[in-house]
Amino acid sequence: MKEASHHADVDVVLEARGLRKEFRGYVAVNSVDLDIRRGTIHALIGPNGAGKTTVFNLLTKFLVPTSGRIRLEGADVTTEQPAALARLGLVRSFQISAVFPHLSVSENIAIALQQRFVSPSKFWRGGLRPDDMSERICGLLGQVDLSAFAQTRAGDLAYGRKRALELATTLATEPKVMLLDEPTQGLGHEDVERVTDLIKQAAIGRTVVMVEHNMKMVARIADRISVLRRGEIIAEGPYHEVSSNPQVIESYLGSRSRTAGKAS
Repeated sequence: MKEASHHADVDVVLEARGLRKEFRGYVAVNSVDLDIRRGTIHALIGPNGAGKTTVFNLLTKFLVPTSGRIRLEGADVTTEQPAALARLGLVRSFQISAVFPHLSVSENIAIALQQRFVSPSKFWRGGLRPDDMSERICGLLGQVDLSAFAQTRAGDLAYGRKRALELATTLATEPKVMLLDEPTQGLGHEDVERVTDLIKQAAIGRTVVMVEHNMKMVARIADRISVLRRGEIIAEGPYHEVSSNPQVIESYLGSRSRTAGKAS
């Protein structure tokens, strides 16, 4: 980690200033500033091609910014690698949540726990011992409503349950900031409701940043929303503010904003 930030707001856990990303002359993200406040759910929304995923990849260092700075808890992490960020507590779900289909749900969580608490050399040398972590595993299973599926092969879970397992393996790393990339994508209505409830519960005492297209879900649980268009933030604030912003209505929400607004 590098020097501490002089940012005055100690409640900002993840900060971006002037983020810019160019791909062979095409500017995908331009001058993006973000303040992610501790203990909140912050959603990034926008139409296709708005730059949401690029910003997400920049924050997690799966892309290197052309210019700009990123700070985590006041420390400059702009040059850190994704694995180093994960160890510092900034965890993107798929970094550790790939489901091992031939292992049980409990064994999947045990692997995530070992990645968090065991050094890499010991992890690969040692055997998988879920019994050693049974209390923590049971707690995580209960948190994501998978207690009844502890011994089920992960590959046999319904899609919505797999997303819950991914959330559990992310929580196993005890992240300070949890980044979720379209957590309800591909889910049916019932599973969307379940996963939304799980995220809301998991966010207690944590910070969540998510890219999400489901505006009903965003309206329900996001504390703050940043709206992107053509690589720039055009509006930011709580849902009731951004959903009534003329630029947002024109570029993304349109008439759907009136319908989604009733969901909250």
